[in-house]
Amino acid sequence: MKGARWSAPRRASLLALASALAAVIAAVSWAAEAPPQPSAPPVPAEQARLAAHALLIAIAAAGPRLVAVGDRGVIVLSDDSGVTWTQAASVPVQALLTGVCFFDARHGIAVGHDEVILVTGDGGADWKLAHYAPEAERPLLDVWCGAGGAAIAVGAYSSYLVSADGGASWSARPFAPRPAARPAGGPHAADDSSGIEKTGGGYHLNRIVGAGASRLYIAGEAGRLYRSDDAGSSWQELASPYAGSFFELLPLGNDALLAAGLRGNLYRSEDAGRSWQRLETGTVAMLDGGALLAGGEVAVVGLSGVVLRSRDAGHAFTLEQQSDRTGLSAAIAVGRHALVVVGEGGARLLRPEAGAPGKAGAGP
Repeated sequence: MKGARWSAPRRASLLALASALAAVIAAVSWAAEAPPQPSAPPVPAEQARLAAHALLIAIAAAGPRLVAVGDRGVIVLSDDSGVTWTQAASVPVQALLTGVCFFDARHGIAVGHDEVILVTGDGGADWKLAHYAPEAERPLLDVWCGAGGAAIAVGAYSSYLVSADGGASWSARPFAPRPAARPAGGPHAADDSSGIEKTGGGYHLNRIVGAGASRLYIAGEAGRLYRSDDAGSSWQELASPYAGSFFELLPLGNDALLAAGLRGNLYRSEDAGRSWQRLETGTVAMLDGGALLAGGEVAVVGLSGVVLRSRDAGHAFTLEQQSDRTGLSAAIAVGRHALVVVGEGGARLLRPEAGAPGKAGAGP
């Protein structure tokens, strides 16, 4: 089955996005080889006319507003479902920002390299520094915003920081999940050779997502997958279907779940990660983002301009290859059938209808 192509402007190669998504590899080497250096004060992000076209890594909804974060502290906002964008007025760092979430339309958190944690109270227009530890050499890679101001930030070497006050203060906690049973002959997550190798300090935690009031999932390197049923107080490692790294988890409702990762690997679970079925994707590109649309439609995005689309609630997918092959890192649904994606080319509105391209604008 072949679906309509998503329209999008042409862009350059995948090198910028691939470098950003793999930047934690460099952090592994630096932490292992370089002695700790004293922290320099952070430098505020610069205003840029084409900020919406910069490398962007993550996107979240703040009420009706969209907020995307990325390279050199760039944060951009859209109040018209991704048609036009403006840059945040004040961001106190130039670090690569890798994750963002919101509690409501005004209060949110962004995280990134240099163990940066930023908070906003005005829907993303202005940000304040809540945590900053570049000497730790532990990039933060994602963040979850929960009920009552609870938040969890995760990252390199199993970094795991928690907040109970909406991100104003943070405490580091050991990440010590209960190990999964590993049946003989099954995939052994620790044997991964295609992702980032384990180093002293733990596996990298790439993604954290919520699935209801108290259930959370984490996707990690080397095939690591984890579930919490008590809002992060404790974690259980899940039996992994694949030894390579995972970069996205997408809850589909009830106990259904998608896990996406390296080399086009996409798996579906119907039982909260206890068992998995591999789905055909038609690509070997890394998959790193996803979104739920109306009417049971599901989209998964990745490098090389890959957009996978399901019209049956995530049971089967059609590859809708972007002709420009611009790398994509995250997606969010707007309206019933459109997506806003972010990645190497910045923020873009993708519509399934031929001849209806969306284009990111820098705003006035």
